[in-house]
Amino acid sequence: MSGPEQPSAEEIIRYDKDPKTRIATITFDRPDHLNAPTIAARLRYADLLHRANVDDEVKVLVVRGAGDDLGTGADLPEFMAVQSAPTQGPRLSEYKIGEDEVRYPPRASFRHGATISQWYANAQAGCRSLQEFKKISILEVKGYCYGWHFYQAADADLVISSDDALFGHPSFRYYGWGPRMWTWAQTMGLRRFQEMVFTGRAFTAREMYECNFLNKVVARADLEAETEKYARACARNRPTDTVFMQKVFFEVMKQHQGEYMGSLLSGFFESMGGHIHADDDELMLDNAFESGLNNSVKDNDARFPPEFRLSKSGRKKKV
Repeated sequence: MSGPEQPSAEEIIRYDKDPKTRIATITFDRPDHLNAPTIAARLRYADLLHRANVDDEVKVLVVRGAGDDLGTGADLPEFMAVQSAPTQGPRLSEYKIGEDEVRYPPRASFRHGATISQWYANAQAGCRSLQEFKKISILEVKGYCYGWHFYQAADADLVISSDDALFGHPSFRYYGWGPRMWTWAQTMGLRRFQEMVFTGRAFTAREMYECNFLNKVVARADLEAETEKYARACARNRPTDTVFMQKVFFEVMKQHQGEYMGSLLSGFFESMGGHIHADDDELMLDNAFESGLNNSVKDNDARFPPEFRLSKSGRKKKV
């Protein structure tokens, strides 16, 4: 899965820290692909969080995206290529396992699909890693905050957003599930989250603020300065040991509310997705192989009212 169009994990996920302020920064830096992480980049993200969690020179972590967006989720073309790969090597790389070290469960087995969906509940996979981070995390959101990047919004301690941001998960429209559903429902409130799931639509920053998902919404020009203000305030507050204890308290509270159980449960339902019976009308991505995934997604998005569309350009079209 390498080549000139596939930058390294280190290029996609940049990491910096300032020992004086104890503020570290992770930047998703693949703006030409809307900051989609490759599998290797997602695993690097998990490892960086693990290391920052141990590092005594880090107290606050800021997570942001380069370019116009935080990000639109995983690298879907890579994911599809891995699923259809003739050998098991690309698939096993997801689990940090060499091609000839184990045999992956056969296609007809439940474990063939369930292995990956349950893996996403593991902090090492890079999907709920921020949930287990025992320092203060601040997510800076702008533009798209979809899919995997929306997971990070669910798990961050504070979320600062620009007023042009859009939040959601394309899976609600194309598959029906997302690994952090339990946490989103708890954070957004059940009725608003049900609206997002059942319509598949994206929510604006203002809507997300009104349902208590965001801490602050500012103009795009003020976003970095506002995030910096919050990061420095957190870094100058109580000692890191106190922060660790505070995070343990919140962790106990979240586990009492079933955060990890919810992640496992979402993974189970995702694992059963291949058994979903289609309605009689055309499936949303039936023509993906004929017209291409990008065109198929655009065609499907155009079927919805403009304010329900996932694409920023599509939302501007009134017909």
